[in-house]
Amino acid sequence: MELTINTYKTKDNHAIICIYTVSIALNQLFRAIFVLLKKNCSMAHKSGFVNIIGFPNVGKSTLMNSLVGEKLSIITSKAQTTRHRIMGIVNGDDFQIVYSDTPGVLKPNYKLQESMMQFVYSALSDADIILLVTEMGMAIDLHEDIIQKITRMNVPVIVVINKVDLAKSQEAVVEAMDAWQVRMPEAKIIPVSALHKFNQEALLTEVLEKLPENPEYFPKDQMSDKTMRFFVSEIIREKILISYKKEIPYSVEVVVDSYKEEEKIIHIEALIYVVRESQKGILIGHQGIMLKRIGTKARHDIEAFVDKKVFLSLQVKVLENWRDSDLMLKRFGYNQN
Repeated sequence: MELTINTYKTKDNHAIICIYTVSIALNQLFRAIFVLLKKNCSMAHKSGFVNIIGFPNVGKSTLMNSLVGEKLSIITSKAQTTRHRIMGIVNGDDFQIVYSDTPGVLKPNYKLQESMMQFVYSALSDADIILLVTEMGMAIDLHEDIIQKITRMNVPVIVVINKVDLAKSQEAVVEAMDAWQVRMPEAKIIPVSALHKFNQEALLTEVLEKLPENPEYFPKDQMSDKTMRFFVSEIIREKILISYKKEIPYSVEVVVDSYKEEEKIIHIEALIYVVRESQKGILIGHQGIMLKRIGTKARHDIEAFVDKKVFLSLQVKVLENWRDSDLMLKRFGYNQN
């Protein structure tokens, strides 16, 4: 206790002693509040959109999953695996990074691919920071059109040279960094291996340094802008892409028709759309064996993602020409208009 003693005298000269006690704990509380207020006033919150751009198969999805710490984007060896713009949110006490994985840059051959490129253009237009992802051995000249578009955005750019673990030598990595620095002198060049999480901390440090001061855009406990139905459909599509070759991976679309969560199990019904009857037969397989394999593999991954038992029902339907149908593309979430 801290004691404050005041003495007074009455008219008949008797002393009255008044003792005021102040709790040390209360003093400490006031000091803590003062320090906290001072800290908050001096520490700005950073938040922004860090959008990942690049050609197919350079490791954009692997990079985002690594940075976010969750598998939000499906990964296969096939081009055009990523069709949507997928946001992954990383939160700290004084920052929020909203990463965006985007489809690989390509020349569209049908309306689905046109819609995919619209996701890329939207990511360019609203970026606070652009991560231009390339890979070891890829010529800078191939990126000329992307570089021109990025330069017009007038935002900080980080060139991420991925797959340095496959480089022939350290000198080759340095040469690649120097070449990119000459072409984009205002950009920061960072070599990484997204698969092995090499140099990830250096990339995060650079992102935080360039991140603008803003309030948070999403609640601090939110992981992505996408729904659980979306992630389930992507997991199913990933298993199809891994299991089939030729035209089926590029002709298929997955829609979760029903998602019912109970206390101990989640019941999911999904439709797999293809463009031809022959593809339906291949996808289902003899006596349904191929579809059962797809369902089993997808169910295991979905259960790991939702941390709960899952009952998964799959059906295959033919929907001709859906990739060039504005109506169906809008229904499937590709048409942003």
